[in-house]
Amino acid sequence: MLVKKGTKVAINEHEIRVLEINTESILKKLEKLGATKIFDSIQKRLVYDFNPINPNKWIRLRNNGKKTTLAVKEILDNSKVAGTRESEVEVSDFNEMKNILQELGYTPRNYQENKRIQYMLNNTEICIDSWPLIPTYMEIEGENENDIYDSLKKLGLENGKVTTLDVSSIYKNIYNIDWKKIKELKFSE
Repeated sequence: MLVKKGTKVAINEHEIRVLEINTESILKKLEKLGATKIFDSIQKRLVYDFNPINPNKWIRLRNNGKKTTLAVKEILDNSKVAGTRESEVEVSDFNEMKNILQELGYTPRNYQENKRIQYMLNNTEICIDSWPLIPTYMEIEGENENDIYDSLKKLGLENGKVTTLDVSSIYKNIYNIDWKKIKELKFSE
């Protein structure tokens, strides 16, 4: 069976990112606050454009080391905490889903990988994300803005470089890198 139970309905994600963090300091704070470590692994993903291309909407096939998901992501408003809409389903096999997408006429725009350390702190998911070519940042995702900003304050980062930009926009707008033109965005061997 390719599609598993646990389908996530379309939701507006509530998330912010804190750029250029001190990873060691954040990890110590998370441990001190009693956050629960969920995983630490390399994520791999294939990104597909819609046909016709919509620059604010794409398909993502991702494996995080534990599970594989297929998602449709759409940027509604990059200036808002709830500015991204996501529909996601867990699938049983990364390569088989890639083959199915190919049969449907989809060719990946690019391959991407990042290292993610994920924690749960109260009602928020805290991720330390390291991507090729840019400094490490932290993502805080929760059910609502209050939970997100409460975690930000607990971590002492309310005066940090906080943004609601998605990863592609961080590459392009902050670091002047158009990652959509990079066929393979991965760590050097």
